[in-house]
Amino acid sequence: MPLTYDAIVGALSSEALPALYVDLDAFDRNVARVVSVVGDAGPTVRIATKSVRVPALIRRAMEKGGSLFRGLMCFCVEEAELLSREGFDDLFVAYPPFQAAEATRAAELVARGVDLKIAVDALEGLERLSRAGQQKGVKVPVVLCIDMSLRLVGDLVHLGVRRSPVATPEDALALSRLAAAMPGVELAGLMGYEAQVAGLADDRPGDPERWAKRAVRRASIHVVRERRAQVVETLRAAGHDLGLVNGGGTGSLDSTSRDPSVTEVSCGSAFFKPHAFDHFTNAHMSELEPSCFFALEVTRVPGPGLATCLGGGYVASGPVGTFAAPLPHLPEGLSLLPTEMAGEVQTPLRVPKSAKLRHGSPVVFRHAKGGEVCERFREVLLIAGGKIVGRAPTYRGLGACFF
Repeated sequence: MPLTYDAIVGALSSEALPALYVDLDAFDRNVARVVSVVGDAGPTVRIATKSVRVPALIRRAMEKGGSLFRGLMCFCVEEAELLSREGFDDLFVAYPPFQAAEATRAAELVARGVDLKIAVDALEGLERLSRAGQQKGVKVPVVLCIDMSLRLVGDLVHLGVRRSPVATPEDALALSRLAAAMPGVELAGLMGYEAQVAGLADDRPGDPERWAKRAVRRASIHVVRERRAQVVETLRAAGHDLGLVNGGGTGSLDSTSRDPSVTEVSCGSAFFKPHAFDHFTNAHMSELEPSCFFALEVTRVPGPGLATCLGGGYVASGPVGTFAAPLPHLPEGLSLLPTEMAGEVQTPLRVPKSAKLRHGSPVVFRHAKGGEVCERFREVLLIAGGKIVGRAPTYRGLGACFF
């Protein structure tokens, strides 16, 4: 059962606020739900670490996920290096690095025996990794990043993310041939992230576009599966060994895990269930439950029906809008003021009569995205059975700030 407001008040009574906490019971249930969704469909699960950013919780998810969970998806080489120091292996940097220093760091990790793979989508990135690999006397494993956007009317309508220029089997074959001919690198697989399926909320109340979004998601599932299969078939027919074929995200776990071309699926937000993932039509998305929260302290009561908290301006990346703001969670019925929203140093709230807030009361919020809020806190409080059972450093608490 989710923690009640009274239980949270009791658990945080001796803690300084603002505080970040994770309900471990809910976290574990979410891991179990991921296992249930992917099940014995075939692929393994790679954790997208950017959506967690707490090594202890990444480790917990790996342990609870058992043999189904293998490897981590990192967002930069520095993060992979940190996680290697924390004892993790099988690391895949899914966002192509370009700085020469990053390529050198990647080659150094490979030279030290770290199981590391790097995403590439252009000749320039391959060349830098090739030079670094040669300098360190290793072959850096590379993974081709394939565009999985939905393109309509030629390319006049583009639905998805603007990332890789590799959009066809021919594009992938050309880049794979370049990789095969270069010293210092070796082709290890391919990835393709269908953002317009995995991250597009299609059931938001009052959204006039939700029917169109559902159509986009349905169409994309078929297009992505066909495109991925064509690329895999083309590369394997050319003699390339694809040990890794990665796809998916939290919102597309159900469909991508059933794609026969895929060897692994990725997810990370599933474990925290931030509020950007509240309104999806997928059954597994409604079964996930929030597990990561932050609590602010009421420090002002400016008038009847109002309360102002200290801090709170933890706004998510992505399109600018109210959906990127943190969501008041407990007590129920609170709302942000449209003219101020979540502020740099204080966050005013509209308070219903049923919520008895006073000076010093905690107010619980949910962030819009997964691990981003961890950049604002040095540690996360771990709560189980309504009590604090531990503390774990975030990346920030470990002294890490990547970009």
